[in-house]
Amino acid sequence: MADAKSNSIEVNEAQIAAHWKEEEYYYPTAKFISQANLVDTEVMKRFGLDNFPECFKEYGDLLDWYKYWHTTLDTSNPPFWKWYAGGLLNVSYNCVDRHLSNKKGKAALIFVPELEDEQHIVITYQELFVRVNETAAMLRDFGGLKKGDRVTIHMPMVPDLPVTMLACARLGVIHSVVFGGFSGAACGDRIADSGSRVLITSDGYFRNGKIQNHKEKADVAVARAKELGAQVDKVLVWRRYPGKYISETPMVKGRDFFVDDVMKDFNGKRVEPVPMLSEDPLFLMYTSGTTGKPKGIQHSSGGYLAYAAGTARNILDIHPDDVYWCMADIGWITGHSYIVYGPLALGTTSVMYEGVPTYPDAGRPWRIAERLDVNIFHTAPTSIRQLRKVGPDLPKKYNFHFKLMVTVGEPIEPDVWRWYYDEVGKREASIVDTWWQTETGGFLCSTKPALDPMKPGSAGPGVPGIHPVIYDEDAKELPPGSNKAGNICIRNPWPGIMQTIWGDPDRFVKTYYSKYCRNPKSKDWRDWPYFAGDGALFAADGYIRILGRVDDVINVAGHRLGTKELESACLTIPEVAEAAVVPVVDPVKGRVPEVYIALKPGVSADHGEVQRKVVNAIENMIGKIARPSHVWVADDMPKTRSGKIMRRVLAAVSNNMPVGDVTTLANPDIVESIKVMVQSQTKRAEVTDAPDDIKHFGKVE
Repeated sequence: MADAKSNSIEVNEAQIAAHWKEEEYYYPTAKFISQANLVDTEVMKRFGLDNFPECFKEYGDLLDWYKYWHTTLDTSNPPFWKWYAGGLLNVSYNCVDRHLSNKKGKAALIFVPELEDEQHIVITYQELFVRVNETAAMLRDFGGLKKGDRVTIHMPMVPDLPVTMLACARLGVIHSVVFGGFSGAACGDRIADSGSRVLITSDGYFRNGKIQNHKEKADVAVARAKELGAQVDKVLVWRRYPGKYISETPMVKGRDFFVDDVMKDFNGKRVEPVPMLSEDPLFLMYTSGTTGKPKGIQHSSGGYLAYAAGTARNILDIHPDDVYWCMADIGWITGHSYIVYGPLALGTTSVMYEGVPTYPDAGRPWRIAERLDVNIFHTAPTSIRQLRKVGPDLPKKYNFHFKLMVTVGEPIEPDVWRWYYDEVGKREASIVDTWWQTETGGFLCSTKPALDPMKPGSAGPGVPGIHPVIYDEDAKELPPGSNKAGNICIRNPWPGIMQTIWGDPDRFVKTYYSKYCRNPKSKDWRDWPYFAGDGALFAADGYIRILGRVDDVINVAGHRLGTKELESACLTIPEVAEAAVVPVVDPVKGRVPEVYIALKPGVSADHGEVQRKVVNAIENMIGKIARPSHVWVADDMPKTRSGKIMRRVLAAVSNNMPVGDVTTLANPDIVESIKVMVQSQTKRAEVTDAPDDIKHFGKVE
């Protein structure tokens, strides 16, 4: 194995032994266990494969159904699984209406503005019912939307966002929420792919204390969609302050409408929830892939909501009387499942915060938690690292007490985990380190908070009903304790699993199932393990450690960015001939992209100007989240003899790691010149024990 590591350029991550230290166990407190939802020590047996798929009946039974399902799992057309087949329900009804009999005056959502002197907005379940109904009436009667239509929502973290989502669900309209930080061009791409005729957006929002002009992105999005052959008929603009427009971008007459003006015609309107088949689509969420075109992940109504509710109950330990705060963005799957749908289906109070966690200082999250008496806190490692960096001692200055804390979006370093546990959790809170994906709808791996010990840096075992397996490239199972990294797969379907990729079922099968499918003609779910695209290994205790992507997706602050999308943006610059994007370790964001470009032959452009163009192109086409740490102009790229750019060599250079054997490259001399360029312009400590995802980046070509 050592020889393979040092001598082979094309070694797959799944065939490389990983070396990492076993961390100590931490145990949940008796106080937490005494109140926990999930304390049944037989739960894994109850959700074992012997009881599959009927074990998931109890998740479906968390919901109200107009018509009960006849088949828990329909496997007649694998891998297009249908959960709770034949059942009829409405997601909006389950998240709002059914709570009115006993929770009418209870807070459903608490919106915390970024400006600390602004009042919080508390929306009770009764107020949410009114707002959702009036918005649904407006979307139906003014927007012309009906069941099965798609609508794109490009909004920041304001309460009108979940209201709009629930209004769409009430009508059976499929919503596609685009992360507010994405550019107008990225939004336009998603409008065109989904076929949305209506764009719902916002005039602006606050970030780091400053108003951000969000409306200007709408004009870019509509123009981009038109380039791709899609016509947007209406742009509905929610104003951050009703009656006051905070954007400098003009409204387009006949196309753009202020929602608060239009809504005056719909005061008091009520809309009966549209009964939806369990397998009817609820929403699309676009995620990056290793090809340039984002994938429209399609999620169902019944299966998705049941799984979001079930995992929120069992893993997040959400009770109706909890005050729960997920400090994520609703524009990502975490926000869909664990700010909006899961918590509201359980009738709890969900907090949403507009801005950055360190504004005006790093004590802000703890002041919010203290004031609102938050007892469940959910965030990403990038936020934890940032808060530890700028305010390591601040949590102890505030009187808040979490019973449970969550980390999500990327692996968390053990030292950061321990600070989270000791300082933020005050050694009282249980931590669940969750692993899952946009495609999975909800958690796949995590400790059960009252039943399993915690282990820093480890996601834990599969959650109830999820049966992970790790395969090598030859489909050989790598058992717990083998100390070999492989491709993590899930043996069985589950209710939250994506239905398909919107408009591209062949890509769906190829991306997630073809690699390890035992028999493409089989209708037995056992022959269709789900391939997650992540590298991982099983510890001897059955806990799973996620090592990172086995493809070329870079995880920036929990946001998955496809390198092909970034490279495509670089190639829009006329002077650029080739581009390669690699991840670099960052103490706050975890990973940031770094760009290498080679200019076209004969081009003698000013390097600084080209570098600025590349950065601008990435920000305009993808968003500021994708801003590269550096853009390097190289004479050439390191390539195999077949012409493949060796991104793993560039990743090694960027992270000051050994590049390994490059003698078999077509142009080995270029590596040294790139190293000299990078090292002469940056001071980077030599890395001897690199993270596995960096160490193996680009080896799966």
